[in-house]
Amino acid sequence: VQLQASGGGLVQAGGSLRLSCAASKRTFSLGYMAWFRQPPGKDREFVAHIRKSGGIPNYADSVKGRFTISRDNGKNMMFLQMNSLKPEDTAVYYCSADSRSRLILSSARDAGMYDSWGQGTQVTVSS
Repeated sequence: VQLQASGGGLVQAGGSLRLSCAASKRTFSLGYMAWFRQPPGKDREFVAHIRKSGGIPNYADSVKGRFTISRDNGKNMMFLQMNSLKPEDTAVYYCSADSRSRLILSSARDAGMYDSWGQGTQVTVSS
């Protein structure tokens, strides 16, 4: 499945952005979907994931309470609402999907377990 992320940009600390991820395949057929990010000079890190339907989304501690992940299977979309942004949230954000619905909860934070990736969208938060 092809994924395309969008919505990044430059925002001041305390501001908000909403990232979108469009999928070329019906998202109801996908397993977990997730957002990861790669800050400058650092490794890619987990941000949030959401199951195919229902369930409780899972967040990295660094974004819990500020970010909200959601998916609209009717529109083949996934979103990441980011509020109260901080300079340390500056990164390239990637959306990902488990196209074969093979992931389980214990491995859903592992970037290596996802087989589909978007191209990334830059988020820059100024202080």
